[in-house]
Amino acid sequence: MKYWKKYTEEELNQKVSEALSRTLNYDNTNTIGIPGTKLDNAMFYDGFDFVKKSPYLRTFIQNPNHIGCHTYDKADILFGGTFDIERELIQLLSKDILNGEDEEFDGYIAQGGTEANIQAMWVYRNYFKNEKNAKHEEMAIITSADTHYSAYKGSDLLNIDIIKVPVEFYTRKIQEEVLDSIVKEAKENGKKYFIVISNMGTTMFGSVDDPDLYANTFDKYELDYKIHVDGAFGGFIYPIGNKNCTTDFSNKNVDSITLDAHKMLQAPYGTGIFLCRKNLIHNTLTKEATYIENLDVTISGSRSGANAVAVWMILATYGPFGWLEKIDKLRNRTNWFCNELENLNITYYKEEMMNLITIESKYVNDEIVEKYFLTPEVHNDTNKWYKINVMEHVHLEILNSLINDLKNHLNSSTKTA
Repeated sequence: MKYWKKYTEEELNQKVSEALSRTLNYDNTNTIGIPGTKLDNAMFYDGFDFVKKSPYLRTFIQNPNHIGCHTYDKADILFGGTFDIERELIQLLSKDILNGEDEEFDGYIAQGGTEANIQAMWVYRNYFKNEKNAKHEEMAIITSADTHYSAYKGSDLLNIDIIKVPVEFYTRKIQEEVLDSIVKEAKENGKKYFIVISNMGTTMFGSVDDPDLYANTFDKYELDYKIHVDGAFGGFIYPIGNKNCTTDFSNKNVDSITLDAHKMLQAPYGTGIFLCRKNLIHNTLTKEATYIENLDVTISGSRSGANAVAVWMILATYGPFGWLEKIDKLRNRTNWFCNELENLNITYYKEEMMNLITIESKYVNDEIVEKYFLTPEVHNDTNKWYKINVMEHVHLEILNSLINDLKNHLNSSTKTA
């Protein structure tokens, strides 16, 4: 581990305090040229002891603006101290969690996984336009039928066609022959450049796609492509301790990855993350943003530096071994629940190394759905699946209660039949 280590509470406070000392403080500077300020003191009073003792709250109130991408542009004006923390965080994520071997990576803390996914599509659309002189009608986004809806938002916003690849019902996997047929047809229809959204933990099933399946197919037909991995749900669990992971930066075919710290990492909302290899993100440079010194290549522009500090602090509090222990606890709970489902002969789907279980809807009644807030695949009568996320708050007592309710429902259904 090059960047990821465990910090004591005192060390955390010292590092963030040092960063804030190099970050603009509106209380003691003659700052009149920028449209920004610290948070309103009547509402966000910074004199409370609990605020003074919390590095995150101090950062939140000091209100650093992290506009731009600080791995791409190293300008340290105004908020250089917290910029440094975000820069370190991007390398920590890319190298120590996602196993990247490149010298350096680009990336930023986005408003969420949706923005991060659209950022990737934007980067690659412009890459194909700039480097290959590609036309919009020659490009396509291609992805699994289980992919998050942000892919369709990106298709709409960027004016690029999207191709949905069906998956097998029980394995949730893309079949090689199906993908081959779809890509062949797309090429015959004039598509030459492909933006791939490959999943590391789909929202509904937690299923994981094989990026190399896409790469091999496009190589076969001599087509240009860029692969983005959507790890918004799985990125902080699937690669951890997983020697068989091929969806991270150790895979040469993976060009960028989305993470979502406000899921598994339990960070505040607004902590999606976009990560990519070097020599890509410049394709979304907005040259017209001339009034800011640090260059902006991001969708969101202005964003809170406190979010970057929050993500870094969580990872630094646990360290790599503490995080592995936490993840293994969730995996153990998940496996326990799956064993109980098997004892009841209930059909379910679970990706290895993940903490999400999806059970067929025929085993569940409305009372169970409402009691445990189970999420359907679709909110209508055609729904076939319900999902269960084993998160930090989902203790074995809750899972055992659900098992008992499922058992009672099955017994009741058997007697009725």
